Amino acid sequence: MGTHVIKMPDIGEGIAEVELSQWHVKVGDVVVEDQVLADVMTDKAMVDIPSPVHGKVIALGGQPGEVMAVGSVLISIEVEGAGNLKESAAPAHVKEAPVAPNVETAVESKPAAAAAPRPAAVCQGPMVAREADERPLASPAVRKHALDLGIQLRLVRGSGPAGRVLHEDLEAYLAQGQSNASAPAAAAYAQRHDEEQIQVIGMRRKIAQRMQDATQRAAHFSYVEEIDVTAIEELRAHLNEKHGASRGKLTLLPFLVRALVVALRDFPQMNARYDDEAQVITRLGAVHVGVATQSDVGLMVPVVRHAEARSLWDSAAEISRLANAARNGKASRDELSGSTITLTSLGALGGIVSTPVLNLPEVAIVGVNKIVERPMVVKGQVVIRKMMNLSSSFDHRVVDGMDAALFIQAIRGLLEQPATLFVE
Repeated sequence: MGTHVIKMPDIGEGIAEVELSQWHVKVGDVVVEDQVLADVMTDKAMVDIPSPVHGKVIALGGQPGEVMAVGSVLISIEVEGAGNLKESAAPAHVKEAPVAPNVETAVESKPAAAAAPRPAAVCQGPMVAREADERPLASPAVRKHALDLGIQLRLVRGSGPAGRVLHEDLEAYLAQGQSNASAPAAAAYAQRHDEEQIQVIGMRRKIAQRMQDATQRAAHFSYVEEIDVTAIEELRAHLNEKHGASRGKLTLLPFLVRALVVALRDFPQMNARYDDEAQVITRLGAVHVGVATQSDVGLMVPVVRHAEARSLWDSAAEISRLANAARNGKASRDELSGSTITLTSLGALGGIVSTPVLNLPEVAIVGVNKIVERPMVVKGQVVIRKMMNLSSSFDHRVVDGMDAALFIQAIRGLLEQPATLFVE
């Protein structure tokens, strides 16, 4: 038997180290050639590391979350043949799934429940929730006593050795006013002291780093405006009824993309990237719209390239294609990079107001909140209208507040008078 040592491969692009994101094998596993051993993450992509040999895993070279240098030992595999030590760099299969950070914090980080302080051990109450089939420790006499009192023994916290339930525990349980009739409710209100620690690695670590970098480097400010989308929703419904079967259904997103394209003609400073190290602002004629998309592995932002040259249905088809590719982990690196301005929407969960985080080096991100029906005063009459807020953020180092407000007002005018979206 021999040992085949697989080293961290050179993934290219001048990368000297990568993060070990996940193991797909453990010591003792038998692996075959081309079986994926681990996932590693660079600044731009998630990469599969397959096995070049058949054999048995005898040692792992790192732990998930560890940053490893190219050329360091990744894994050792026992193989058939001579007892010589063989070394190789495993081939790398790029999954093409880079991280992009732009999305409302309400989506990217769910509010963490505040951790309640642990009570002292001597203050533990007599009630405890056990599984229905879990048999608590208790003597026959205690079990009979509990039966006579109508107490479910599994709900009583034992104070004896190894959690054994004693007669005193039954009395303490009764003293708290618990009864068999209230047992189900008692279980629901039982104290909990469990904790779970989740290591921030892989895609989640990259998202965290990019979010932190964006908020530390850019001077964020947000601007919120209310928009009457009744007319454009009526237009969308009409187009779907007339052309939906042949051209596909339209969501609101392609209309928003079109509104961005038209508004940016008068506000080119929003379609820009800022290199804060070189102190250079680059304004772009092409409008490459990033559309924030949530996937199982984290937030991604596929890019609708040259939105200025696309029709409504072309934009709709491209948004759908890119979103599906991102969610399935099949989007290419080019499809997930190069945006000039970003559109982020929480759909039905959009809330009233949000504060999107910029996707550096971009200087603007437009956030879409949910559509709600509200009574509004129109020409002196109270009518029901469909209303939606735009919650957008800008880099104050590059964008002045007045320009940001005028830009969003221009988008508002286009959406409230949808015919102007198509007037050249």
